[in-house]
Amino acid sequence: MVKNLTFLIAIFLCFGCKNEEKHSSAAIHTSKNTIINEENFGIVIHGGAGTILKENMSDSLETAYKAKLKEAISTGYDILKNGGTSLEAVTHTINIMENSPLFNAGKGAVFTHDESNELDASIMDGATLNAGAVAGVKHIKNPIDLARDVMQKSEHVMLYGAGAEAFAQSLNYKMMDTSYFYTQNRYESLQRVLEREIAQNENKISFEDSYLKNSKFGTVGCAALDKHGNLAAGTSTGGMTNKRWNRIGDAPIIGAGTYANNATCAVSSTGWGEYFIRSVVAYDISALMEYKGMSLQDAAREVIQKKVPELGGDGGIVAIDKDGNVAMEFNTAGMYRATMNSKGELIIKIYKEE
Repeated sequence: MVKNLTFLIAIFLCFGCKNEEKHSSAAIHTSKNTIINEENFGIVIHGGAGTILKENMSDSLETAYKAKLKEAISTGYDILKNGGTSLEAVTHTINIMENSPLFNAGKGAVFTHDESNELDASIMDGATLNAGAVAGVKHIKNPIDLARDVMQKSEHVMLYGAGAEAFAQSLNYKMMDTSYFYTQNRYESLQRVLEREIAQNENKISFEDSYLKNSKFGTVGCAALDKHGNLAAGTSTGGMTNKRWNRIGDAPIIGAGTYANNATCAVSSTGWGEYFIRSVVAYDISALMEYKGMSLQDAAREVIQKKVPELGGDGGIVAIDKDGNVAMEFNTAGMYRATMNSKGELIIKIYKEE
């Protein structure tokens, strides 16, 4: 009896040692995979989608757009290359575009019906699923920074208007005079839209030529994967030209304009916000990957080329998945976009035919 018990204990210890060796080996294997994945990083950005046609673009303006896209994405890429986080890369990349009058965000924000500028932004951390957003702010130079502070320095996800700016003041943000956001071309765009609106109301033009059909695009955004395997996405916008009644689009809505999840992908949207909200575009792409096992590209194509148009909306997204694959999908004539991978390979495009 004692001999049998001793024999069984010996067998148990033997198998236990082998299993321990197996688990130890697996841990080393996992560690090696982690080291390899740390070099798998990338970044993708957009500067808005819409009726962007080469025949309407001067050579000098096209050069300016491409130069600013390169500056923005290079900023984020350098952060990632040096071991910085995806959140840092997204924030600083978007800052470059917010500070440029070329894009409908920050400095270049479009005008509302009341000739003011109302800014929205959001950011999401794929590692924690934490998120932050602001909407309707009027004195914040870089709304994406405030969105990140809402995420990291408050218990909330979204703050609006005067309340959001009070929170910013509690963090010693500099409140910008509204004149900072004034750009002549955006102001003139509003005047043209108002003229078209009057003509539409008088039945002189159709909806196809109306302000709503032609003034809904803008927005800047970024999605990034860092060396630590963490994803993040952010979006910032001035909204829709001639918007009224404190209209808010998809940019600050988590799941519509922005979404990030380490298990799937990070997404930033641009387009007709009302439809992107109804379609929960950014989250839907992630959900198709998670629940149906679709690739990032297939999921993005399903949502942007099928689901959104079926509702009557249009626009685009940029996204990166947990493996560093990138999607830049849109159903409009153009989308300002760029991407860089871990090898430093840069792609910058504007038009659909590129």
